[in-house]
Amino acid sequence: MNEPAANTSPDALFLLGTHCPHCPGMLQGLANLVKAGTLGTLKVVNIEQRIDIARELGVRSVPWVRIGSFELEGLHSEQELREWALKAGTDSGMTDWLNDLLSSGNISKPLERVRSDPETMDALLELFTDPDTQLNTRIGISAIMEDLEGTDTLQAAVDRLGKLTHHQDARIRGDACHYLALAGTPEANDYIRPLLDDPDSGVREVAQESLE
Repeated sequence: MNEPAANTSPDALFLLGTHCPHCPGMLQGLANLVKAGTLGTLKVVNIEQRIDIARELGVRSVPWVRIGSFELEGLHSEQELREWALKAGTDSGMTDWLNDLLSSGNISKPLERVRSDPETMDALLELFTDPDTQLNTRIGISAIMEDLEGTDTLQAAVDRLGKLTHHQDARIRGDACHYLALAGTPEANDYIRPLLDDPDSGVREVAQESLE
């Protein structure tokens, strides 16, 4: 007898309100995804009846949905929900989720995720090294790194940041140098010192300031 295939579809948690005009449409979209097998399960909570759950999750407005590990606020079409469901559990999906939040100025959610799940740093650094990453997102990444100053999470990323001091893009070398300084370890300084002879004057300046 053949064993049933392992379930790889993510689960979803949907928070709605009785008077929310956008909630019925999103609920229908999520139900369609469950029927199609794109989602494994769907749990629905009316926050007007279970305000405790909303407080526990830090949710202040609806519609709100969590698909896999992705938390999405506001109105999303069925197609958008399907795309996030397909990205759940993938490295590229986490990078896209971080970019979506940071580009819109939301720093708290990504910071919270990096603090609770240090492996998220991999996705953040992938976003950092992409030359096409937008300025708003780069500003958000910098803010997160500064909030992580001196933490175990940032210190654990020293070797990965150290490799980026050899990146062909001077902007990335300079930022990597700054983040290494925030880590504040002897190993970080070992990566910073060679940048004193970097061909780019801006990188040399950052290296000098970092060591000082």
